[in-house]
Amino acid sequence: MTIKPLADRVLLKAQKAEETTASGIVLASAAQEKPEVSEVIAVGPGTEEHPMTVKVGDKVIIGKYSGTQVKLDGTEYTIAEIKDVLAVVE
Repeated sequence: MTIKPLADRVLLKAQKAEETTASGIVLASAAQEKPEVSEVIAVGPGTEEHPMTVKVGDKVIIGKYSGTQVKLDGTEYTIAEIKDVLAVVE
């Protein structure tokens, strides 16, 4: 199965969370923060009001509590609106 976003939505896959702190302390999975950077997996066609400004493969930052979490074939994704994308990481 595949997920195809509609309208002004993007499908994102979060990058791995940091497992250690800068000082070398190993974090338990419960203590790890939600990753800030996600990879764009798929994009919808956009709308006149919200044209798509990202493409597949871009690394982006979205709001911490933005989007809807979905799980497909054991992989977790986030479906978010393009207006929830805060920045593209270059």
